Amino acid sequence: MKKVYIETTIPSYYVARPSDNLIQAARQAMTRKWWDHGCSGLEAFTSQETLDEIGRGDQNMAMQRMDLMKNVSVLEISREATEMAAILISKKIIHENGLSDAIHISVATMHGMDFLVTWNCRHIANPYAQNRLRKVADDSGFLLPVICTPEEFLNDENY
Repeated sequence: MKKVYIETTIPSYYVARPSDNLIQAARQAMTRKWWDHGCSGLEAFTSQETLDEIGRGDQNMAMQRMDLMKNVSVLEISREATEMAAILISKKIIHENGLSDAIHISVATMHGMDFLVTWNCRHIANPYAQNRLRKVADDSGFLLPVICTPEEFLNDENY
């Protein structure tokens, strides 16, 4: 079974109050559809970084996000993953304020995830960063997971 790393934006979009912004509302709907239909049959994983992030903010919403993730396996944030995250920042692939984003990418990479699913298209699912991320992963002896959004799974003709 293929494995997917669930990044913070997925549970956040799933439980968020309905948005008046059409793009945000569509993303929320796609996230719910993808999640409710079993994440495209993928085995779901996350990290403590995600759990820490979704545990912040409004306590009611945080509890809903945590409840959504209760059956998702949690991957270790190893020293190597932390080191890779630091490299992503030092090479300016990920913004210096984006340590969490770098950790998500590094943990998913180090644990051999097939996919990393996110709505963070500015820092994580950024097509301009993909080749640079892939090079760092390759140089470390790992394969960068496919970084995508739930929408891309829903657009699959086999879905």
